[in-house]
Amino acid sequence: MGMCTAPVQGHRSAAARAACPACGGSYRGYSYSRPSYTPSPRPAAATPTRSSSSGGSSSKKARPSWSPANSSVSYTPKEVRDLAPVRRQAVSRTQDHDVFLCHAWGDRKEDAKEFYDLLTEQGVSVWFSEVTLRLGTDMRAAIDKGLRTSRIGIVLVTPAMLERLLGDKSVASSELSALLRRDLIIPVLHNVSFEQLDNVSPLLATRGGLSTAEEPLRDVSVKIAELVTELADEMADELSMA
Repeated sequence: MGMCTAPVQGHRSAAARAACPACGGSYRGYSYSRPSYTPSPRPAAATPTRSSSSGGSSSKKARPSWSPANSSVSYTPKEVRDLAPVRRQAVSRTQDHDVFLCHAWGDRKEDAKEFYDLLTEQGVSVWFSEVTLRLGTDMRAAIDKGLRTSRIGIVLVTPAMLERLLGDKSVASSELSALLRRDLIIPVLHNVSFEQLDNVSPLLATRGGLSTAEEPLRDVSVKIAELVTELADEMADELSMA
């Protein structure tokens, strides 16, 4: 018998099979078909995932009960936890001012004044020494009254405030001591870190607050406004129904 002339896969046509000295006339009915090959599917491209770190865009957000649905700011779960006790304490306080603004003397013309302006733009009533104190007023007595007649206290923590607190002889440190005795204080860190504050006033650093390292001062003012003005609206509603 002659040698088969077919390729490895077999004859490519019936005529070629018939002409083959080894296969001619045999395997009747056999027909060769070119094998089909299905290419392996390519693996799908990996979809990049966003970072879940605190600075990533997928950081968790929370909506506190006092924040309106159309709010322009977002809160982290930690901020909600930190602000909630202050709101609970403030809810029973019907006072002359929404906020007592504690600040360093050196900030009265710039950072503190800017913060005051932002808060008042949001409808917050602020006890601010540069505006509230009048010539000839007993400063200590006026500050004591301001502390008593404000729903909450805000401590604007700046480099100037840290310097004052290190000396521990300023009016600001006296205000801070009074505020720390109540759960009605929110530190607002501006151009300083919580680590720097902890080195100067560990007790104040334990009070969770807000920081302009995370959001602009304007957004901080909106959060303070939501905390106290929504509270005022709720209390007004309750009084009208009584």
